[in-house]
Amino acid sequence: MTPADLSQAVQAAVSAAVEAGELTVAVPEHVTVERPKNRDHGDYATNVALQLAKAAGKPPRAVAELLADRLRGITGVAKVDIAGPGFLNITLDTATAGALARTIVEAGEAYGRNEALKGLKINLEFVSANPTGPIHIGGVRWAAVGDSLARVLRASGADVTTEYYLNDAGVQITKFAASLQAAANGREVPEGGYVGEYIVDIAKALTDAIPGVLDLSEEEQLQVFRTEGLKLMVAEIKRSMDEFGTHFDVWFSEKTLHDSGAVEKAIDRLREQGHVFEQDGAVFLRTTDFGDDKDRVLIKADGDKTYFAADAAYYLSKRDRGAEVALYMLGADHHGYVNRLKAISACAGDDLNHNIEVKIGQFVKMLRDGEEVRMSKRAGNIITIDDVVEWIGVDAARYTLARSSTDSTITLDINVLTSQTNENRVYYVQYAHSRMCAVQRNADEQGITRGTAEDFKPELLSTEWESDLLGHLGEFPRVLASAGELREPHRVAVYLEELAAKYHRFYDNCRILPRGDEEVTDLTRARLWLADATRTVVANGLTLLGVTAPERM
Repeated sequence: MTPADLSQAVQAAVSAAVEAGELTVAVPEHVTVERPKNRDHGDYATNVALQLAKAAGKPPRAVAELLADRLRGITGVAKVDIAGPGFLNITLDTATAGALARTIVEAGEAYGRNEALKGLKINLEFVSANPTGPIHIGGVRWAAVGDSLARVLRASGADVTTEYYLNDAGVQITKFAASLQAAANGREVPEGGYVGEYIVDIAKALTDAIPGVLDLSEEEQLQVFRTEGLKLMVAEIKRSMDEFGTHFDVWFSEKTLHDSGAVEKAIDRLREQGHVFEQDGAVFLRTTDFGDDKDRVLIKADGDKTYFAADAAYYLSKRDRGAEVALYMLGADHHGYVNRLKAISACAGDDLNHNIEVKIGQFVKMLRDGEEVRMSKRAGNIITIDDVVEWIGVDAARYTLARSSTDSTITLDINVLTSQTNENRVYYVQYAHSRMCAVQRNADEQGITRGTAEDFKPELLSTEWESDLLGHLGEFPRVLASAGELREPHRVAVYLEELAAKYHRFYDNCRILPRGDEEVTDLTRARLWLADATRTVVANGLTLLGVTAPERM
């Protein structure tokens, strides 16, 4: 019996009490059932009686007594106690608790998936670094977190489109082109331009691919370096993302918003909503009506459209393409964008508390030998995604960047993340998986199988370590649903580390395979089911984080 099954059972008990006239309440759509920290309080606990007491016009303990009587009659429930003001503490019999191992193994990759977000269409935009250089360390964090979040959301039933916004219009692209042109002609990069070996590399690639480009006029050269240089830089970014295991369904060009007239149309739509006004020759959007600290300029007095105008058009594009929720993931230096983006949503007539979400990610530092690493030889003054992968590998980078809340600054210690110790948390979790795989290999070598589902005797999984491990395995669907609803994929990593710890304790205290001439018993086979169930959940969790689950380490 999973926690979800038990939740439905409690809900059914409430419904039965209502139908019998014992309670006059609305049956809750969902009943929370949680694993108590103190195992003396049973396998699971619910506060549903406290929640219903006021509406029922009865003391919480009286409501609890009504429900407890019905729950005690459910197959698999060994005991129901009432604690404190009206908590229901439920203990399952060992056979029902142990049967979860079979449920997990039979579900395989599907175990943990849920429909908490079924039908919700989300446009998830992340990284979106300017295509004027390699992805820097801040973007690497969003590549890990954003891709993991997309996986978690999909596992919870959401329809997710992942998107990278290419800022391929504006002055920064002109500076990028001028930097390439200068490098190709052997000149100093212009003030405010881009530096680093990657500029030299791209310039050389262009001159090799386009013979005679340096014979063109300065203006013609600049146009070629703008167009072709941008293509090469975007291709480089895509390569880095692919190697990092991060996939985008859409690569959206800012330039297309301007070329298609979408920016002008967006301004017209916002004007129709009544939030556009003119002042001192400029056109503004009255974002202060919705929490912004000042009204934002859409068109400057000289007639040029602002970046903010493109932001407005881009938001409307996401909604027009079917997204119910536009979810932005921005770096710490974009904190001021939160209110203005939400104001765009409200000015467009949307619900700023539903149709748009903005997450801010804090900074990342890297250490080597106790010293902060600040620079990349290739990029000149930043650490790039390729540097991170070279130093610690994709798995360590993805796991470590995704395992912490984006609200916190994190430090990647190269020495720790390349070590095979428990201090390296990705190694700790992956090692647990490989240990489970080793059990299966040893079983195969000895000709031992876990047998069929009909032969499985779950009631034999009765020790405290087995019970603790089973209880945690049952929590995975709830953790996954919570990670999706709260947009916090790090909850999956935290869960996996706790699961690995519980498995190691089980492994150290419960012999799985017989020694020497010891007999293969039903307990042997039951523990093989439990080990395989744990391996399944660890693999499923690591997959959600975009991290491999190695069979050997």
